[in-house]
Amino acid sequence: MMINYTQEESVALIEVLSNAKGAPGFEDEVVEIIKQKYGHIFNIQEDSMRNLVIYRKNHSGNKPVIMLDGHSDEVAFIVQSIRPNGTLKFLPLGGWVAQTVPGHKVWIKNSEGTYIEGVMGSKPPHFGGGDGQKLEDMIIDVGATSYEEVVELFKIEAGAPVTPDATFSYNKITEVMLGKAFDNRLGCGCVIETLLALEGLELDVDVVGSISVQEEVGCRGAKVNVKTIKPHLAIIFEGSPADDTFMDSYSAQGSLKKGTQIRHFDRSFIANPRLIQQTKDVAKTHQIPYQCAVRSGGGTDAGPIHLELGAVPCLVLGVPVRYAHTHYGYSAMKDYKASIQLAVEYIKTLNQEVISTL
Repeated sequence: MMINYTQEESVALIEVLSNAKGAPGFEDEVVEIIKQKYGHIFNIQEDSMRNLVIYRKNHSGNKPVIMLDGHSDEVAFIVQSIRPNGTLKFLPLGGWVAQTVPGHKVWIKNSEGTYIEGVMGSKPPHFGGGDGQKLEDMIIDVGATSYEEVVELFKIEAGAPVTPDATFSYNKITEVMLGKAFDNRLGCGCVIETLLALEGLELDVDVVGSISVQEEVGCRGAKVNVKTIKPHLAIIFEGSPADDTFMDSYSAQGSLKKGTQIRHFDRSFIANPRLIQQTKDVAKTHQIPYQCAVRSGGGTDAGPIHLELGAVPCLVLGVPVRYAHTHYGYSAMKDYKASIQLAVEYIKTLNQEVISTL
C-alpha cells in the first residue's frame, strides 16, 4: 500500500534524523532509527560499516534495479589527542570552513558511550585571535584542567567522535526547517519517503534503498552499496549547498522554495544528458518545481556509483541547504517534497526499454 507522508509526518522524520549524532564512521544512531522505524515495512540489510540496503517486500530480483541513495553521515570531528591542560586536539571529518567552527557547542562520545558537552575554543581577540585562525590551531574544551581529568573523569580518549550540538526546529508559517546534518539526513528522508510512496505498486523495475556511510570522507559506503545492489540506474538524494544568500537571482542555482535541484555537473561526475532530459520532462508534465545546477566544486555519491560497477546513469536530486557544513542549516519543506515527488513520478516511467536508451 502506498504511504504518502503528510507535512507533519515528514517534519517528524527529519527532526529525529537531524538530531541524531552520526559522524563519518560512527553512523550507528542514524542507522538504528531507520531500522526501528521501518524494519517492519521493508527488508533491511546491514553490513559491518553500517551501510543499509533496503528492499521493498515485493522485490522480484529479475527486473532492472533502481538504486535510491542517501548518506547517513554528517560533517564532524574526531579527537586526535588530549593536551596536558585538558583541552582536546581534533581533526575534521569532512569539509569545514575554519571561521564557522569556534564558539559552537559539540558532543564528544566517550569510551562508555556517554556524550560529553564541549565548546570549540580558539584564541580570543584579546590575545591576537580572530580571522585567519586555522582548524589545526583550535581546541575542544570540556571544562577540564588536566589530562587526567579528561581521561579519568570524562572518560574521553583519542579517536572519540565529535558532532555539532544543534537542535531541529520548524517554522510552520514559512515551512522552513532549521537544524544540523541536513547534508544528508534530508537525503535519507527522501530515500525512505520515496520507497514508502512506491510500496505496494506494481512497477517494471525493482527499487532498492541505499543508506550509505562515510560520504563526507570519500564516498566510501556508496562504493560498497553499489556493488551489493548492482543498479541499472541510480537516484542520489543530497542536501546540497544553497547559494541564494550570496548570489543574485540569475546566478543562484540552489535557492530555497524553488524546487528540487537537478545537478548537471560537479567535480565527481557529469550527468547523463538523456537522463536529465527525461527527468525534466517528467517534472514539467507533473508541474514539479525544479532548478538546474552546474557546480564548480563539491561531489556526491554519484561519483563512485556511476563508475564502480560499469557505467550506471545517475540522477542527483538536491534539497538546497543554506549554510551547509556548519552547525545549522535552513531548508524548505517545498524543496524536500519536490525531490520525493520527482523521483516517484520518474521511477513510474522506467522499464528496461527506457533505461536502454540512456
